[in-house]
Amino acid sequence: MALSTCRRVPATFLSKFPLITSIKVARISDYEKTLIGKREIVGYGFNGQPSYVDTTMFPFPSIRWKETTPEILALREKEKGDWKQLTCEEKKALYRASFRQTFPEFKSNTGEWKSIIGSICILMSCGIGLFYLIQQFVLCQVDLPESFSEENRAAQFRRILDLQMNPVEGLASRWDYEKDDWKNPNDPWRSKKKTKKAKEEEEEEED
Repeated sequence: MALSTCRRVPATFLSKFPLITSIKVARISDYEKTLIGKREIVGYGFNGQPSYVDTTMFPFPSIRWKETTPEILALREKEKGDWKQLTCEEKKALYRASFRQTFPEFKSNTGEWKSIIGSICILMSCGIGLFYLIQQFVLCQVDLPESFSEENRAAQFRRILDLQMNPVEGLASRWDYEKDDWKNPNDPWRSKKKTKKAKEEEEEEED
C-alpha cells in the first residue's frame, strides 16, 4: 500500500535548519516511563504529555508508535544516507514505526455509526417489549380509575363543551351550540364522542 501522505521529516532536511532542530519535547515522569515502555519521545505533541494520538490538528505525536528494536535502529541508520537506496517496504516499516496510520486511514469512516444505531435499536426493542409485557400482564389485572369509564369520559367531554374551553382552535370551536352538534358532520371527533342529541335519540329508540 502506497503511503500517499507522509508525516516524516528527513534528518538531512533538519540539519540544514538549526532552529528547527531545537524542538520542544514532552515532559515525562517516572510513572509515565513505565507506561510508554521503550518508545522514543520525539516531540511536544498536542498537550506536552507523552501520548500517541492520530489527529489532523496535531499530526506529530510526542512519542513514536512502536518501541525501538534493532531492526528499526538499522533502518534509521540507513535512512540517514540516500533514500533511493531504501526499498518501498523499508520506507513503510520506518513510517509504521513512528505512526500507526496514514492521513487517509485515520480520516476515513470508521463505521462506528453502525454500532450506535444497533445499540439504539436494541434498547428500543427492549423498551417496546417491556411496555407490551406490562400492558398484557400487569395493567389488565389493575382496576382503572372511574374517570376511565365511558360515562365519566362522556361527562368530562360535555363539561369541556359547556365551559367552551379553547374556543379558537379547540373542541369548542368545532361545536355548534345552537344545534348542540358538530359543525362539520365529518368531524373525526363525532364518531368517538356521543352528543347529547344522539343520546336522546338512543333513549327514545330503547323506549
